[in-house]
Amino acid sequence: MKKLSSIKGFTLIELMVVIVILGILAAVIAPRVPQFVNKAKEGKTKGNLGTLRSALNIYYSDNEGSYPTDNLASMTVGSKYLKEMPQMETAAFPGITNTHKHGPTNTVTKADGATDLSGDNGGWYYQNVNTQSDWGSIWVNCSGVDSASRQWTSY
Repeated sequence: MKKLSSIKGFTLIELMVVIVILGILAAVIAPRVPQFVNKAKEGKTKGNLGTLRSALNIYYSDNEGSYPTDNLASMTVGSKYLKEMPQMETAAFPGITNTHKHGPTNTVTKADGATDLSGDNGGWYYQNVNTQSDWGSIWVNCSGVDSASRQWTSY
């Protein structure tokens, strides 16, 4: 007759070791979670800026070399170029000077011929005047810097 083997499980010591290891990992990762969230916001803004620039290039080619002269509301009419204006959001990073936090917004400020990009209102900044050399350009309307200490208006 065969012996029934007893069911084996984890000992209390083994379970405690696993819990301690998980606690150490959580203690190392938890303080960095807000930094990861801020980097995600930054990446989303940079991606949305690229989307806007691509849509502007398509608009330019469809309209025989003309960019919109409004606040880009024409880009969303009929959803031909954009379904809606993408959001912009920046975050302040601890330890980096001159970071500015702007909540999520999809507003577009027209430059109206101005070339000074020192605004800090959040949203997008668009050069809508066809006599300017930077006509059709769009920037993040923030005078602060990103996580790499690079000026937002340099993108």
